[in-house]
Amino acid sequence: MTGLIRDTDEHRLIRESVAKIADRYGPGYFLERARNNGNIDELWKELGEAGLLGVHLPEEFGGGGGGMAEAVVVVEELAAHGFPMLIWVISPAICGSILSFHGSDAMKKAWLPGMADGSKKMAFGLTEPDAGSNSHNLKTTARRDGDGWVISGGKYYISAVDEADALLLVARDAEHSTDERKALSLFVVPTDTPGLTLQKIDTSIVSPDKQFTVFLDDVRVGPEALIGEAGNGLRQVFSGLNPERILVGAICSGVGRYALDKAAAYAKTRQVWSEPIGAHQGVAHPLAAAHIDVELGRLATARSAELFDAGENAAEAANIAKYAASEASLKALDQAIQTHGGNGLTHEYGLSELWFVTRLMRTAPVSKEMVLNFVAQTSLGLPRSY
Repeated sequence: MTGLIRDTDEHRLIRESVAKIADRYGPGYFLERARNNGNIDELWKELGEAGLLGVHLPEEFGGGGGGMAEAVVVVEELAAHGFPMLIWVISPAICGSILSFHGSDAMKKAWLPGMADGSKKMAFGLTEPDAGSNSHNLKTTARRDGDGWVISGGKYYISAVDEADALLLVARDAEHSTDERKALSLFVVPTDTPGLTLQKIDTSIVSPDKQFTVFLDDVRVGPEALIGEAGNGLRQVFSGLNPERILVGAICSGVGRYALDKAAAYAKTRQVWSEPIGAHQGVAHPLAAAHIDVELGRLATARSAELFDAGENAAEAANIAKYAASEASLKALDQAIQTHGGNGLTHEYGLSELWFVTRLMRTAPVSKEMVLNFVAQTSLGLPRSY
């Protein structure tokens, strides 16, 4: 399928490498593991060995030395082959980016090479049941205890933490917080630390990456667990949140491509009254419109990655990319299912099971409504609504 994105030679080689590995496994592998609460360890290991998990991480710590633009190519191409991988966004992208920008050399040496080669994973713990998108209102609290901290509270909807070696935790710092200002600190907490427990959340999402509530009951960590400066965590968090939004745009762009590729192939071969259904404008035009929206989402995502890699303020672009691509992917997936008729709801065609993981992207990591709030206030200069 043609599109508006034109790869550099390097990006083309990355895309071809991803496609070669993904084709060897096939989308059925991903869906089968997802349906049966399995994992995708073999695929993850192979992506790591091929250098496709750390393309954006520093070379001195085992990465490829690229940026978000290269990460977008990998994540989008995986999704375009039927692998919308949340763990890629969480571990190498969010956590890897935060550690790259703010971690000590010792912390980088301990974690980044493993993230890049696939031998280590890290989950991201920000969301709480009562805080939602308001990171200023976190209840999980870190209190000084000698030269370390004791952390208590809970996190909600934490993806793939059961697969992770550690949790990159965002907590309210009791020492640096006041009634007027809630200061945050970031910690790397191994998932086998006493006092940290998990409870799976039952959802309709068909994905190998499951969702969990994380409970922290007087979890003790040492000084080596702190990322950057205590009380300065809000600024550090945004080193991961913009990559998160950019790569959600990449996942959604890939799902849109996957859905439209399947729909176009079906519309060319499925015949009713002696001609392919794709010859009818009632089928063709909605698919064409969905393709336009997916390509615009891809362009927005590529632009946001370009700004981020240039060190510019990418917040507006990242939010727009996430919004545009998530809306476009849902439209494309819905139209692909409609094009297939009843077949669109069967396991054989592998479309309907992508619905809920794609629908999640309209809500997470930041909701459609919060993106609109951000754009209204920062892009248009309208009064703050909350």
